[in-house]
This record gives sequence, C-alpha cells and structure tokens, in this order.
Amino acid sequence: MGKRQFSESALERMEKEYQEWQAEYRKALQKVPERLERFSTVSDLEVKPLYTPLDIKDKNYSEDIGFPGMYPFTRGVQSTMYRARHWTMRMFAGLGGAEDTNERFHYLINHGETGLSTAFDFPTLMGYDTESPLARGECGKCGVAIDTIDDMQRLFANINLEDVTTSMTINPPASVIWAMYIANAENEGYDRKRLGGTIQNDCLKEFIAQKTLMLPPDPSLRLVTDTVEFGTREVPRWNTISISGYHIREAGATAVQELAFTVYDGITYVEECLKRGLNVDDFAGRLSYFWNSHIDFFEEIAKMRAGRRMWARIMKERFKAKNPRSMLMRFHTQTAGCSLTAQEPYNNVVRTTTEALAAIFGGTQSLHTNSLDEVYMIPSEHAVLIALRTQQILAEEVGVTNVIDPLAGSYFVEALTDKMEEEATAYIRKLDEMGGMVAAIEKDYPQMEIADAAYHFQQQVEKGEKVIIGVNKYPSTRPELEFILRIDPELERRQVERTQQFKQKRDQVKFQRAMDELRRRCEGPPCWENNVMPALIDAVRAGATEQECCDLYRDVFGVYTDPGTF
Repeated sequence: MGKRQFSESALERMEKEYQEWQAEYRKALQKVPERLERFSTVSDLEVKPLYTPLDIKDKNYSEDIGFPGMYPFTRGVQSTMYRARHWTMRMFAGLGGAEDTNERFHYLINHGETGLSTAFDFPTLMGYDTESPLARGECGKCGVAIDTIDDMQRLFANINLEDVTTSMTINPPASVIWAMYIANAENEGYDRKRLGGTIQNDCLKEFIAQKTLMLPPDPSLRLVTDTVEFGTREVPRWNTISISGYHIREAGATAVQELAFTVYDGITYVEECLKRGLNVDDFAGRLSYFWNSHIDFFEEIAKMRAGRRMWARIMKERFKAKNPRSMLMRFHTQTAGCSLTAQEPYNNVVRTTTEALAAIFGGTQSLHTNSLDEVYMIPSEHAVLIALRTQQILAEEVGVTNVIDPLAGSYFVEALTDKMEEEATAYIRKLDEMGGMVAAIEKDYPQMEIADAAYHFQQQVEKGEKVIIGVNKYPSTRPELEFILRIDPELERRQVERTQQFKQKRDQVKFQRAMDELRRRCEGPPCWENNVMPALIDAVRAGATEQECCDLYRDVFGVYTDPGTF
C-alpha cells in the first residue's frame, strides 16, 4: 500500500466530525424515520447513509485510481475518452430474413448508428439450418436466419465492411458464422486484415447462463482458441471473444457475480491460449468484454470501474503481460433487458436512459440501448429509433461527455468500486481452489450461485423490498403497446426453399473435399496445422451450410446436454 491521501491528523478530525454528524442524524430520525429498514443496491449490497474520506482512507491515488489511459485503468482505457470521440453506438439488429435485417442496418446507419450488431434467430444460435425439424416455427423470430454464405451476402449487401465494425452475437457456431463473414467479405473484394468487429464466441457463459449449447466444454474451448489463434495471425483488427457478463446478469446474477464469473471466464480463455503456445501480448489486446448495465446507477458504474482495475492487475501480475494494451478491459455494454417490464412499457424508456448513463459514466467503448418494446418482441422501427436517439441525446446534449470519469474521487463511488473488487476477488479465489471454471461448471457452482441470487431478488420484489414501478408499486390499467412487430410465417418456407436450392447448385466434389479437410483438422490434435478456421472458410465458400459444419462438429466432438441441476 502506497502513501495515503489523508494525513493521520486529518483523519482524526474527520472521525470526530463524523461522530458529531451521526448524533445529529439519529436525532433527526426520531422525528422522521428512514423510509426503509435496510438500504441496499439492486444486488443487495448494503448502502450506508453517508460516505466520507474515512471510507477510502487507505486508498492511494496513483496505485488504485490513477489517470485515464494509464495503469490500472480504473478511470478509462483511453486518455481522451469521450472528449475525442463518443462510444460506438451499436444497436442490436436482427429480424426475419437477411434482407429484413439489412434494411434495418441501413435504417440505423442513416439515423446515425456507428457500428453494426447482429442478432441471430434461435436455430442459427444452436447450429441448425432453417430446414431442420428442430428449427420449425423459429425462423427469424428472435433474430435473423443465416444458413449459408449467400444469406451472409444478403445480410451485408451495400455496406462497406472496411468502414464499419460488425458485432455478431453467436456462441457455439461462432467459428462457422465468422468463416461465412470472412469468406463473403473476401468474395466482395475486402481484405481480411482490414476487417474490424467482434464475435461473442464465449462458450463458458453458455454453460453458466444462456444455454445455447452444442459441444462439451473441452472441444468448445478448443474451437474458441482456434479462433483466437487465427484472428491473431490473419484478422488482426478483430475481437475474437467478447467475454460476456450480460447473459450471466440476465440469468439473475448479482453485479458482483457478473463481474467475478465473467472475469474468471476471461482468465480461462487466456490460460487456454497460453497452452496453445500463444504469447499473451500477441492476443490479449484483442479480447473484449460485454457488460450488462442494470438499473442501480452507482452499482453499475462501480462494477465497470472495478472490472478495469481487476483485469489490468490480473494481466500484469498473473499472466506477466508487458504490453499495456494487453491490460485493457475494453467493453461493450447493453442496458438490462431483464429490467424492462411488459406492464407500462413506456416506463422502459426511462429505465434504459438511466442504464445508458451509467454505462457512459462507467467508461464503455460501445453501447446498445434496449427498445421499449423488447420485452414483447424484436424492436419496431419506431422503438429502436427512440433507443438510438437516447444515446445521441446523452452524447450530444447533456454534457456528461465533456469530462473524463467525472465521478472519480466520489467517496461513495470509490468505496463501492473497492467493495466490488473485494467481493469479486473472493469469488475468483474460490474458483481457483475448485480447479478453474470448467471444474466449477461441472460442479454446478456458478449456476447455483446465480439461481440463489435470482430467487433472493424475486423474494424481495414480492415482499415489496425492491420496487418495480408499475409492477409491485403504482400499478395501473394503462393501455399496452398499440403495435407489435410480427414475423411473416411465410418467411420460413422461403428460407427453407432457398437453402435447399443453394445446396443443389454447389459443386459436390469441392464441397466434399472441403468437408473432409475440416473433419481431418477437427480429429487432429489442437495446433496451428489443425486450426479449423482455414478449412471452415474453404467449406462455406464451397457451399457448406451452418448446420452441415456444426453437425460435423457434433459428430467428432460429441453433444453436450445440460444436466439440469435443481
């Protein structure tokens, strides 16, 4: 611990004055009692009535807070932050067929969006083509249906793929979808080394929370490592993993659990890449994070600040990274879908605005603001424009982007940041003791911790200890939404027909040769010579569909079924 910010005599004086204030506070409460028996964050961390220098008396500014763009990066990963440029406004878009989503992309770009973010439908997320019996009735419902490289071409038609960055929220089939993106871009004349974007590609949080499952943990990690290795060599501007706390939080985790389990997932990916023989400073700078910005304003800001500091220290001390870029926790943020309500849905605009503001104060690099109708459906154009305008107003009108990390030094924010780091670090120690994240998942440890937290929060809601306006306080009979976007059921028939025609037209000899090479690499030991990405790019270019690649994975590596512990 370095030099304290306050002298002993100053702290003694503050302690005396604080005792005097407490006496006055107790007298005031005799006249008007506190509103609640216990004040706490949405994650149930207790909140004191007042924070003072006494709460951060052991902090050292240089070691714990520092300056933006400098270790330990508590105040931000760039020295200029939003004074130079705003975060990337990356609205989640995916509905119906490829043409429908392409139309939405152009709509958002024309209204000021600065990055693309792609949502895929459930069959695509699970590695199935629309024609699969397992996909019936799901085509285009929760995102866009992508079965072939032709679908990928339609999805990004008339968009300059070297001018925008593209995020794709896909996990078990991430390598296949990324291969389609790269192959299509090259077919369009783009250089893979100039492509920028992100694939989520976070298999661990699927076992923990989201449950779009395909392969067991070990082969899943092998494929993730293949993408990191390939990206490091061939697509240097691409973020090959978006280590995602978002879905962990949506499953009911507390802010501390989201922080701890997600950071430990990051630790696990780094360890896997080091086992492959990669140098930490060659790949770590292209790992990114993805946070949920929930409804408790200060808790979310503290979580993001603590995350940056934790990751910097872990990369420097645990993994001996030398390049400061390897220590940066760059992250995307999405406002909390689980905080939205079907009751009085226009209240969701207010919720999203405050959550977006917390992400900005937390120092996010890109941001998705949820639409007011997302609790019902894929966002309508009307609602998604309001969500985009929310970001633009916060960026351009409110003044919060003029000062870098303006809440630094706040006694409450710094104390809460310390509390987040302390409690998350305790989880990390426990996961180390359990033998790592895969071992913990096999013991159902993170899953049950999240389930217990979700149950506790729901109990608090039902008792009225946690308030949700329009649900358990001030409920009304206000009308619901007048318009709900619906996907044309005819889309599924057209998509199946397209995929079947695509398969009929391909050169079967080239297709089979490419699939044989993909199988050879999957069956071989993990190494650069057996990296699946070059073979996947050749396979999808030769006409392989997403499911055909994923079925090969399932055949070689086996299928994972969630044990469903209760």
